[in-house]
Amino acid sequence: MIHTFIHLARTAEGSSLNMTYIIVFVGIAILSYIIQASLKSKFEKYSRIPIGMTGRDVAIKMLHDNGIYDVKVTSTPGMLTDHYNPANKTVNLSQGVYNSASVAAAAVAAHECGHAIQHAQAYAPLKMRSALVPIVSFSSNIVMWVLLAGVIMVESFPQLLLAGIALFATTTLFSFITLPVEINASHRALVWLQSAGITNASNHKYASSALRSAAYTYIIAALSSLATLLYYVMIYMNRRD
Repeated sequence: MIHTFIHLARTAEGSSLNMTYIIVFVGIAILSYIIQASLKSKFEKYSRIPIGMTGRDVAIKMLHDNGIYDVKVTSTPGMLTDHYNPANKTVNLSQGVYNSASVAAAAVAAHECGHAIQHAQAYAPLKMRSALVPIVSFSSNIVMWVLLAGVIMVESFPQLLLAGIALFATTTLFSFITLPVEINASHRALVWLQSAGITNASNHKYASSALRSAAYTYIIAALSSLATLLYYVMIYMNRRD
């Protein structure tokens, strides 16, 4: 990502502005790496803190406690690949979560079930995010090519860059709508874990810490998307008329 922006910076006007954005992008990339490393480290650490139920058991219990019986809990390959799929109503837990009886597994499983509860209750931000999925999927396939061509042709055909900015804005909007969805799912998870007695006074703080670190990854992704969007907007605004 950074190499792409450095290349684009060289093709645009305003060296001081370009350097500022390069510094911002590099800073965000470094911060993102630190947060991801911290999340992985915490997950590994909290995976060694045992509780009495596997991630699968936690997920099923949370769903049933909330009156949800039409959502299936499945195992999916990979690490930290856990997700809820509203299309087929499945809570998909990575193998390290599905079979693990740990605080980390319980936190992740409960978080994903939080999304299933949002879906069942027609949580507005989740509905908005789901509505944007096909638009973002289309945009992500072409947006970088449109932006690259738009920067190169900004003086002769600025409308192309403007179109790229509009496409990229949908991904930025998606990133920011994702924030309340993820934060709310974590809140639901933590409240239920404590009230259901899955976590206790000695280990609940670890579940909270793990989900807080996961939330930071979404925050940094949203800020990165916003910074990128502003970068292209400034290129468009600084073009020669």
